[in-house]
Amino acid sequence: MKLIAGLGNPGPEYEGTPHNAGFWFVDEVARQYHAVFKFEKKFHGEVARFTVGGQDVWLLKPDTYMNLSGQAVQALANFFKIDTQNILVAHDDLDLPPGTARLKEGGGHGGHNGLRDIISKMGGNGFQRLRIGIGHPGDKNRVTSHVLKKAAKDDRIAIDNAIDAALKVLPEILGGELSKAMNELHRS
Repeated sequence: MKLIAGLGNPGPEYEGTPHNAGFWFVDEVARQYHAVFKFEKKFHGEVARFTVGGQDVWLLKPDTYMNLSGQAVQALANFFKIDTQNILVAHDDLDLPPGTARLKEGGGHGGHNGLRDIISKMGGNGFQRLRIGIGHPGDKNRVTSHVLKKAAKDDRIAIDNAIDAALKVLPEILGGELSKAMNELHRS
């Protein structure tokens, strides 16, 4: 992996919302690797960099709001000539219960507007995904309020546990051993 993009919405009003689970993940990656985010206008978001095994890894938190996430991913990937298959997108997933994290290669957007925009801007869906479960409210009419209101305490703990589980397999992900990382993560 050369780019890990965490999806979310910028601003303090969205900080504790489950839609920002992707931001939470890349924040923890930055903490683990002592990388510091700074805003980069040309990449439409906050960017951090660290090195593993002599390879630069970029972290990205788009400042474009969820629905335009592809603008930031495309800008950074094009500038550093990062192939789509070397991109991991961390995002919230309604179809997984809180406390669950799953890796996935390729696939559709599943109704997720951030993924939809990345697929559109990158010209395909060949990037990897880290799906962080936030649970479904049970009624499609309540989805927007579910993802954009502050996470309940128990849900936030469960989501943080899923992020911790994903961090444990991050060395395999960064080393290109996605299948091994998937097996370990999906067993936990």
